[in-house]
Amino acid sequence: MKINEDSNDTGDTPSTLYPGRSGKIQPLAYFIFTTRWLQLPLYLGLILAQCVYVYHFWVELLDLIGAVMGNKEALEHTLDAVSIEGAAPPKKIGETTIMLVVLGLIDVVMISNLLIMVIIGGYETFVSRMNLEGHPDQPEWLSHVNATVLKVKLSTAIIGISSIHLLKTFINANAYDEKTILAQTGIHIVFLLSAIAIAYSDRLMSRHGAHESDH
Repeated sequence: MKINEDSNDTGDTPSTLYPGRSGKIQPLAYFIFTTRWLQLPLYLGLILAQCVYVYHFWVELLDLIGAVMGNKEALEHTLDAVSIEGAAPPKKIGETTIMLVVLGLIDVVMISNLLIMVIIGGYETFVSRMNLEGHPDQPEWLSHVNATVLKVKLSTAIIGISSIHLLKTFINANAYDEKTILAQTGIHIVFLLSAIAIAYSDRLMSRHGAHESDH
């Protein structure tokens, strides 16, 4: 990095020069650009949240295995985890209980996937490049990630999470009133429509960009 010690004719402050660049980055612009690193603690915090989800996943899984094997303490914890406020708690572990616990584990996995997309995609898009091109473990979606693609991926992940919660509600439909079920269904439909709108907007922008490049 070189610093131009000569001011230009307009009285601007010294400019920052980079090898291979013909343009100049003014100090104020460079400072503003550098502030993108303020997002780094946020992504590190999300990594810690990911660790919490991993711990929660294994606690629930081990309790489920222990309940099936006859451990009373694990059984009580598992039954409490799937019980619904206002409804009679299950007395024993059965197919429905196991299904609800597994759906809860899938929910944790999908939220974890969402965190990964936000952490890696957000860092790559808004902070700094990771230079993973050609790496054998590079995620497929990361090769063409941008802000719009990231929004579509996130909206798809949110729809998946909403689907899991809605399925859990339908399994325990007798424990919920009609308004609650309709409200959750309506929220899920809103998520679907939002994802469709984002994908459609991305398609329009892609077409517009391709049309401009042809001219």
